[in-house]
Amino acid sequence: MKKLNYLFLLTMFFSFLAMYSSTFAQSEPVMYFCERYDDYDGEIGVSDRFTTGHITVMVKSDNALRLTDVAIQYDMYNFRTGKFEYYKKFYFTIDSDMKYVFFARNDESDMEFNDPGFYRVFLLDEDDKTVASAIIEIID
Repeated sequence: MKKLNYLFLLTMFFSFLAMYSSTFAQSEPVMYFCERYDDYDGEIGVSDRFTTGHITVMVKSDNALRLTDVAIQYDMYNFRTGKFEYYKKFYFTIDSDMKYVFFARNDESDMEFNDPGFYRVFLLDEDDKTVASAIIEIID
C-alpha cells in the first residue's frame, strides 16, 4: 500500500509539472512570417515557405517586448558545411510597449531573400541577444 501511495504522489507531481510548463508555453515572443501586413486585413499569406523576394516578419508576445532598437538577422544554411552562416541584417526602431510588431521592407531595409535555401531568422535586441527566432524556407 505504501508503494502505491508513493506512486500516486509521484504521478501527481509529474502531472502538476506538465500542466505548469504548458500553462506558460506562450510567454516568450513568437516569430512567424507573412507576405505582407495590411492595417485593414492584417497578416496576408502566413507561411514558413516563400519564393525569393520580400517578406514580412511578425513577432507576437503576451507581454510588452521592452525593446526600442532591434535588428532582424538572416542566417542561411550552408549544405556544404552543415552550418548556418550570416546572410543579412536589418535595423529597426520600435516602441518599448509593443506586444505585436511587424518588420517589413522600408527605405533602409529591403527584407529580401535573393537566394533559395533554409534560413534562420532572428529578432535581436540592442546587444545582439536573441529575443525570438524561427526557420523559413525560400524556394525559386
